[in-house]
Amino acid sequence: MAASDLGGKAKEAFVDDDFELAAELYTQAIDAGPATADLYADRAQAHIKLGNYTEAVADANKAIELDPTMHKAYYRKGAACIKLEEYQTAKTALELGSSYANGDSRFTRLLKECEERIAEEASQAPVKNAEAPATATVEDKEDIANMENAQPVVEPPSKPKYRHDFYNSATDVVLTIFAKGVPADSVVVDFGEQMLSVSIEVPGEEPYHFQPRLFAKIIPEKSKYQVLSTKVEIRLAKAEQLTWTTLDYSGRPKALPQKISTPGSFFKTIAIDHINVATYLNGFCFPYICSKNLSLIILHYA
Repeated sequence: MAASDLGGKAKEAFVDDDFELAAELYTQAIDAGPATADLYADRAQAHIKLGNYTEAVADANKAIELDPTMHKAYYRKGAACIKLEEYQTAKTALELGSSYANGDSRFTRLLKECEERIAEEASQAPVKNAEAPATATVEDKEDIANMENAQPVVEPPSKPKYRHDFYNSATDVVLTIFAKGVPADSVVVDFGEQMLSVSIEVPGEEPYHFQPRLFAKIIPEKSKYQVLSTKVEIRLAKAEQLTWTTLDYSGRPKALPQKISTPGSFFKTIAIDHINVATYLNGFCFPYICSKNLSLIILHYA
């Protein structure tokens, strides 16, 4: 079946509120080719209805890549980012999209909500729900009406195409995706405030998408990646000096503050009682320390 026919059936499924079928048909249309900006933007909309907000952002980004003036792609990226609490990213997308939208009032409403959320987040005040518009257009209903009530569809986990691992440094989280021999032009990485989107699309192979909501916030403009011969290395610049105990936000345990101990702090801590300290050091790692020598050591490191 041609991509245009599959796209038409996907629209019909969307109108019938069968968002899962709509997303699947849009996927089939994209695979059948040619993959157009409209198909990606419309699949993004279906993902929003399903509660798949990171997937929606990835599709909106792809639509924008194919057509940088498509205002509905910016709108859907902004709407999905708001759901992910990525307010700065949403604001940037909406401001750019509104410049192509010829006064579309939907952008004004979402931008106002974004600015309120950013202000409330900065002041650590509880987030207030945005007021619903008194009247809604047909396109409003298409893009907004069911977003609040959309229930995420839980799919059984599948084995990822590429294995990944990460570790903490003082300022970054370094994520490694073990994708061997992948061309650099097949890799697209997008950074959000607390979101990461990685797409690897090698012709003739099954595409790989990894879009976690991150453990904590990052600094997108300082984050970077490089494609090496055996892996894709991504450096996420930490917005806060925390030790990430996991990569994904879901089921996030309490963050651990990073602490760097120094010899000075060690000796200051244990130098409460010279006798006890000397006894401890003699039994642990300094077998020939007396109280006199200990005093010199404490003065040296304190």
